[in-house]
Amino acid sequence: MRIVALAGGIGGARFLRGLREAIGPEDEITVIGNTGDDIHLYGLKVCPDLDTVMYTLGGGIHEEQGWGRTDETWSIKAEMKEYGVGPEWFGLGDRDFATHLVRSQMLTAGYTLSQVTEALCVRWRPGVRLLPMSDDRVETHVRITDEQGTRAIHFQEYWVRLHAAVTAEAIVPVGADTAKPAPGVLEAIAEADVILLPPSNPVVSIGTILAVPGIRAAVAAAPAPVVGLSPIIGGAPVRGMADKVLAAVGVEATAEAVALDYGSRAAQRSGTGGGAGARPGLLDGWLVDTADEAAVAVVEAGGIACRAVPLLMTDVAATAEMARAALALAEQVRA
Repeated sequence: MRIVALAGGIGGARFLRGLREAIGPEDEITVIGNTGDDIHLYGLKVCPDLDTVMYTLGGGIHEEQGWGRTDETWSIKAEMKEYGVGPEWFGLGDRDFATHLVRSQMLTAGYTLSQVTEALCVRWRPGVRLLPMSDDRVETHVRITDEQGTRAIHFQEYWVRLHAAVTAEAIVPVGADTAKPAPGVLEAIAEADVILLPPSNPVVSIGTILAVPGIRAAVAAAPAPVVGLSPIIGGAPVRGMADKVLAAVGVEATAEAVALDYGSRAAQRSGTGGGAGARPGLLDGWLVDTADEAAVAVVEAGGIACRAVPLLMTDVAATAEMARAALALAEQVRA
């Protein structure tokens, strides 16, 4: 079985760890990773979501944080502060710096981000094929209004420095409109037996991946069933502040609203999924948590098969059960 997953950072990475446990030894996972969170710091190219997937699946992640390296030290950051060089709000540990140094050296030497990611994975052996969504530069920015006026800031500044405390007025994936899918991305989608949308942030993780021209259309047209898992439980994000960015795109922070925003492939094919120019629907199936069982009927009325199962990723075993439920629903909608 060839499985393709579109994934962001912590939630996506932890789901992938469970998915890897749930499949057979001959099954293959291709991960299309979000690069809209990428940022240049200290002259280095930092790819937070790609690295979180790589470290989590490779056994090097800081488990409590969900990001960064285990057994980390912070000597470089301390020295940079002594020189008055920031930003102080973004934490890069000494071990993490090494990854960004290698990546930046290779990019400067002319390698693409896809080639660099493949090379980094030789060390970490994540057990999946990890592809950036694009080799082109894409950065998610957030429009806000504060004491400095209305302006756009990098998503990392909004999320990490401001803790999403300021209202997000718009989410803009800068550069996405002219970016191209990385080599292998469209082919993996077209050849997949199952496509999964993990419980990653639907706006700034999966949404940014889908903003790259060709990717959303490829998922919508794929012969494989597409199943997603809700990142919202009981009207609140499981982790992070997804409700803040959902509000910016006019979507309620509920399991059913996120599913209906992704859209139904069945409704699209039947001609009930919106008029000319509407975004193509993506989902055949959707999993909600048992706390949101009332959402099942609403989602199914929108043309998407829906089941309520436990969706808290309390450990790898629980996450593997989530993955099995997603694969089982994929088989049901395939039939």
